[in-house]
Amino acid sequence: MDLTTHETPANQPAPATEAAPAPATGPAPATEPAAATATEAAPLRVALILGSNREGRFGPVVADWFLSRIRERDDLTADVVDLAETDLPTALSFNPAPAVRAELGKVSPRLAAADAFVVLTPEYNHSFPAALKSLIDWHYQEWQAKPVGFVSYGGVSGGLRAVEQLRQVFAELHSVTVRDTVSFHNAGALFADDGTPKDPTGPDAAAKKLLDQLAWWGGALRTARTAHPYAA
Repeated sequence: MDLTTHETPANQPAPATEAAPAPATGPAPATEPAAATATEAAPLRVALILGSNREGRFGPVVADWFLSRIRERDDLTADVVDLAETDLPTALSFNPAPAVRAELGKVSPRLAAADAFVVLTPEYNHSFPAALKSLIDWHYQEWQAKPVGFVSYGGVSGGLRAVEQLRQVFAELHSVTVRDTVSFHNAGALFADDGTPKDPTGPDAAAKKLLDQLAWWGGALRTARTAHPYAA
């Protein structure tokens, strides 16, 4: 029996060995947190704020029509915040009384849950209603990093002077106002008895443009807030 050991001489290279080929791999599939994906896919929650609480107001007629425009879309859901159903005082407080806390409880959680806002406002004396200013001033973080669109109505100005003042207010609250608006000049003469516009062509087109812009900003800012909480 031959017990000699066969070794490679010191001055000779060891025989090359072939490694098994590494399995082919492509780029790792991108993954996203399930919660973030679900949030991005969910319809945007739009709070439609009916900004007048005046007796005999025309706002509900315009609001019902605008709601019908929202409900035709799959990417938006609406929650109507009617200021005639709240009673917020104009005197602000860091420690509101129980009655005021109860009134805030009707609206604050709904504003916080919204991804976007549409403010429906008349024009009173070249400005917007006091009830609307109270709602705005009682809140702060609820408005931040969210888009705001405007639907206005009035006399010859169509409420646009109120809208321009509201843009300045919401800029201070870190909101993004949508450029295009819906406005009704001499609004009472533009709607039929059934509450629909007599000539819907212009209003429907304006509403679509506003809602398209609101949806774009709302989706972009919701994604941004989910990834990076906004710091004012």
